Amino acid sequence: MAGLFITMEGSDGAGKTTQIEKLKDYLSNKGYDIILCREPGGTIISEEIRKVILNKDFTEMGYMTELLLYASARAQLVEQVIRPALREDKVVICDRFVDSSAVYQGVARGLGVDLVYEVNRYAIGDTFPDITILLDISGEMGIKRKKNQGELDRMELEEAAFHDKVSAGYRILAEKFPDRIKKIDATNKIDEIHDQIIAAITELIQGK
Repeated sequence: MAGLFITMEGSDGAGKTTQIEKLKDYLSNKGYDIILCREPGGTIISEEIRKVILNKDFTEMGYMTELLLYASARAQLVEQVIRPALREDKVVICDRFVDSSAVYQGVARGLGVDLVYEVNRYAIGDTFPDITILLDISGEMGIKRKKNQGELDRMELEEAAFHDKVSAGYRILAEKFPDRIKKIDATNKIDEIHDQIIAAITELIQGK
């Protein structure tokens, strides 16, 4: 099978980490070579950019600065990790990708979805997910989960209205790209969510 690029999206607290681990174990047991990565991060340079973006002391960061930092971290990740892995026919599972910027900076920050995708066109070129799993959850519930898990970062500390916009933004993207983005109710039981993810991935693989 040719390389497969899977992204996992959702509001903070949607349960992406748990589902990524379960998906990795499932596909590994099926014999696939799996590469896991996260955004922002995944390379030495991108992880350093992550520290800047999420530093809760940097409250003065401009929205365009934020967008460009995310795009910079993404460009390095694509060039150094994602593209090489896909060329070697591996399965890449990435915790967030360009859709996160479309929602967080495009919708919630008000910069515009089209502008975000245009900026990121230079960062990612034609490297785009084959499928995106969207774990759908309200902003309120997601942040409540995150607070129970520990200290919040700069983005997670935004007001409730911001997180509501994020949640709504993801639903807008799911309607705009229904063939690629598969929306799953993140309030379901963990195993139920996993089964729905596997069904979507299996359908994609069988169609390749």
